[in-house]
Amino acid sequence: MMQKVTIGVCVRNSAATIRDAIESIIAQDYLHEFMEVIFVDDGSDDETLFVINSYISKMDMKVKVFHHGWNGLGYSRNVVVNNAEGKYIVWIDGDMVLSRDYIRKLVDFMEQHPKVGIAKGKQALIPGKNMLATLESYSRSAGRMVDYASDKGRFKALGTGGAIYRRQIFEQVGSFDEKLRGYNEDWDLEIRARACGWQLSTVDAYFLDYERMGLTWRGLWIRYWIRGYHTHYFLHKNSALIKHYRMFPIAAVLTGLIYALKLYKLTRQKIVFAFPLQFFFKMTAWYVGFVKGHLDSYCPILK
Repeated sequence: MMQKVTIGVCVRNSAATIRDAIESIIAQDYLHEFMEVIFVDDGSDDETLFVINSYISKMDMKVKVFHHGWNGLGYSRNVVVNNAEGKYIVWIDGDMVLSRDYIRKLVDFMEQHPKVGIAKGKQALIPGKNMLATLESYSRSAGRMVDYASDKGRFKALGTGGAIYRRQIFEQVGSFDEKLRGYNEDWDLEIRARACGWQLSTVDAYFLDYERMGLTWRGLWIRYWIRGYHTHYFLHKNSALIKHYRMFPIAAVLTGLIYALKLYKLTRQKIVFAFPLQFFFKMTAWYVGFVKGHLDSYCPILK
């Protein structure tokens, strides 16, 4: 029996990539009459909303579009939840490209595993447009090669982009925390879902995201600085989840080496042995952002 699925696309300033994301949704082999798409534009100041509106007439599925000033990811995701009609919600980022069978595989998995509340596809091990993009894609893929039902996996976040949620979860654990405006609103909800007995898992369905477009060192720094900055506020609620010594840049070198050995066995590509350098760089950015968030929180005069 086919199940109604809501595709939630929460975006901000994604004009350069949103076309590919929408076209990969249109190309899904899941019956389109059982799909609806909810776009939420979170205060874009580029042509994101224009691009979205230009595709509405081309989509043979129900489409809803919401637009507001910047309120953050938690708020935008709740707009989707509050307007969703599907049994499941699949979250697609504005820079993602899905395999043609992505939605079908996720829904089939959830129907076969009723104890799983949240599941996610996998990052495709396909090289990006440059070396740094390939490293980032491969390292993010390696980071999710874990059994989420294990003790180790309990402290790993799946992340929302590309994930499928049972809408039933929100009736039990509540909405996304709208105070978490930048990052980790998804991890926060995963924690609450686990506390209610729901399992998390991965599915053999594949996606690409921002790395396919290429990446610069400056862009990587900014991305992880922002993550570090917003993680500080997340830890006000979940202080025991991150061990600070593991986030030190020097510790990231060891993590990068472990990931390199794991990926080399799969790909036989020597490029992965640059992971220690890449990990050191991005975790330095993360920690600088984290410290700045700490200072802004406790010393408002420094803002």
